[in-house]
Amino acid sequence: MSIDNNLREMTISDADFNRMVTFVQSNYGIDLHAKRQLMQSRLGSVIKAKGFNDFKSYVDYMLNQSNGDDINELLGKLTTNYTYFQRETDSFDFYVKHILPDIEKKHQADKVLSIWSAACSSGEEPYNVTMYMMDYFGSRWHEWDARMLATDLSMDVLSKAKRGVYQLPENMPANWKRDYFKPSGNRWQIAQKVKDNVIFRQFNLMDPIQFKRKFDVIFCRNVMIYFDQPTKTALINRMYDATVPGGYLIISLSENLPPDTKWKRLTSAIFQK
Repeated sequence: MSIDNNLREMTISDADFNRMVTFVQSNYGIDLHAKRQLMQSRLGSVIKAKGFNDFKSYVDYMLNQSNGDDINELLGKLTTNYTYFQRETDSFDFYVKHILPDIEKKHQADKVLSIWSAACSSGEEPYNVTMYMMDYFGSRWHEWDARMLATDLSMDVLSKAKRGVYQLPENMPANWKRDYFKPSGNRWQIAQKVKDNVIFRQFNLMDPIQFKRKFDVIFCRNVMIYFDQPTKTALINRMYDATVPGGYLIISLSENLPPDTKWKRLTSAIFQK
């Protein structure tokens, strides 16, 4: 039987599955307890490429000798970095109509906004937030320092985000195409003025949040779906502490905060400290 056939029939033992689940959850917060079949189906090609003959050898390697590239590869196989421009526009509408006027008023003296796109994936979200801010401030944009922090665990998606080349959706407003993009073959390149407003960094959401400034707004959308409840609770509490009084947390419509959270709910996906 060929190696390929062996890989197709390869299964992971209970012990190795539990070791991998514990390793990923304790280090990166991602809950894989219900992902056994996904793990088996998606990691076969990785095991083959690394020259291992079974899951046990691969799990041993990941737990003891793996490096950053190995971790990026593993998490890329087991999670979905799916995002797009203008995702959940109701939240963006609320951001423009209510949040930006509020934080603009609070920062009239220093004209510095502190905004974080956590788990930014391939960059559409922070670039999109920047476009909304540029539209909102208009001719006053040059008066403000509204540079955004955008973080993700995966260096692969951060590399894509820094390149800023995309296939745009059909509903992308014509004025945004004109003002915030330039053609790049059959795709579109983020304009430099938008790119310059986003600072990309690698960051593990399991780590302490110790950035230079506390945040006026945190976007943390479509990442907590991978976490169990204790991990979610610990994260939103750390984000609460990392936000200024009256600051905002924006999550996705597919997520929720526990009923006993310290955050005040404003809409189904937007909360205030």
